Amino acid sequence: MKHFLVVVDMQKDFVDGALGTKEAVAIVPAVAEKIRNFDGEIFATFDTHFENYMQTAEGKNLPVPHCIKGTEGWALDKTVAAALDEKGYTPVEKVTFGSIDLPEMIGVAAQGDDFDIELVGLCTDICVVSNALLLKASFPETEISVDAACCAGVTPQAHEAALITMRSCQIKC
Repeated sequence: MKHFLVVVDMQKDFVDGALGTKEAVAIVPAVAEKIRNFDGEIFATFDTHFENYMQTAEGKNLPVPHCIKGTEGWALDKTVAAALDEKGYTPVEKVTFGSIDLPEMIGVAAQGDDFDIELVGLCTDICVVSNALLLKASFPETEISVDAACCAGVTPQAHEAALITMRSCQIKC
């Protein structure tokens, strides 16, 4: 059985930058510890926008430039980056909430073996839930879980609502 960990968008802009929260800052040590102790293959998603962000559909609905590729805000949080560098990981750039490439990448990495997937990261109610649901749709018989203690939402209430949604879709939280 193979094990995959997906570290979702643990980038500076979501931790303590343009869209950061105290809840996001608080999970950094737990996420780094989870990475260091994980026995399996790790994927890390990067929310990736460009200079035209404000002209995109997302930019019109969330007019806060963030995770502009090449900026400090696009980079991983330093503590998380150090843990990922120690273990090794596959980066996954995505231009929207969920990565349509991630399921295929995990399928290839599984090489036909049984596997499970665990997700951690930010934001529970946007990118974590989007990726978890895409993965569940792609692998309906696979156990997919989210470590709620290693996630934070835009607000604590949004975090809890996303966990309820994922549990309803048979994702363990």
